[in-house]
Amino acid sequence: MYIVTGGAGMIGSAMIWKLNEMGITDIIVVDNLASTEKWKNLVNRTYEEYVHRDTFLEMVMHDQLPWEVDAIIHMGACSSTTEKDADFLMENNLQYTKAMCELALMNDARFINASSAATYGDGQFGFEDSLETMHKLKPLNMYGYSKQLFDLWAERTGRLDKIASLKFFNVYGPNEYHKGNMMSVVCKAFSQIGETKEMKLFKSYHPDYPHGGQKRDFVYVKDCVDAMWWLLENPQANGIFNFGTGTARTWNDLANSVFAAMDIEPNISYIEMPEILRGKYQYFTEAPMKRLQDAGCPVKFRSLEEGAKDYVQNYLAQEDPYL
Repeated sequence: MYIVTGGAGMIGSAMIWKLNEMGITDIIVVDNLASTEKWKNLVNRTYEEYVHRDTFLEMVMHDQLPWEVDAIIHMGACSSTTEKDADFLMENNLQYTKAMCELALMNDARFINASSAATYGDGQFGFEDSLETMHKLKPLNMYGYSKQLFDLWAERTGRLDKIASLKFFNVYGPNEYHKGNMMSVVCKAFSQIGETKEMKLFKSYHPDYPHGGQKRDFVYVKDCVDAMWWLLENPQANGIFNFGTGTARTWNDLANSVFAAMDIEPNISYIEMPEILRGKYQYFTEAPMKRLQDAGCPVKFRSLEEGAKDYVQNYLAQEDPYL
């Protein structure tokens, strides 16, 4: 049985799509649907059962799982970079992840974990997915810190060389429609451009970056799950891996990619960034991808233009935009 935590979320449900594409339906979806629209991400998918995240943890703690575990793909976490409840993040992101890791290793099952590029903070120590860099990092928010603490724990306790922990950069693609303000700018841009024929981006407050010239590594969710499938099939590839394209692109590039995919003339304006973000803003992220490539992963990550075109034309513009 394949356990996918956060299975109704963006990357989790995309991974279930990938598993279904490979003929796998023995899947347990673990999540917290509550009153969100995440359930829509599961409508097109085939799986065995849905279990609430708290119920699943109780089953694990009392050794009451009725399934044999082949793999745990742990995408479940609070991913809000503005979440202020540090105790909640410690329990939900750190302690829960430890429990899932222990469950997998006790069952000789593959464990793939969602870490985050938020662990890299302002980038002062670079973005290398190495142990040397990991020990230097100073995340800018509690979300990134909770992810960093798990990676450090896994390395300190000798578990990191038995699992794959993935530092996702700026992931965009289908099945993120429930995320509100946390949706990718590609998704927001499609709606904004469709309504106003204009795209608004944050101004820059850094002298080295013009307005809209801030750079991020934007990675398409379909490429992420292709690489995750490879990791499932290659359990000898372990440790921390960056998940990005390896090429930083500007927000202006992103906006222009969406305009092009919608066949609309570019029209970009710049607005003030909220005060709460200014001191914690990453002006540059780029994922060195050598570790994953050296491990033998053959997945070719799409360019921003290629990913945006597929997302916009084959999903956002369609009546059923879900994977």
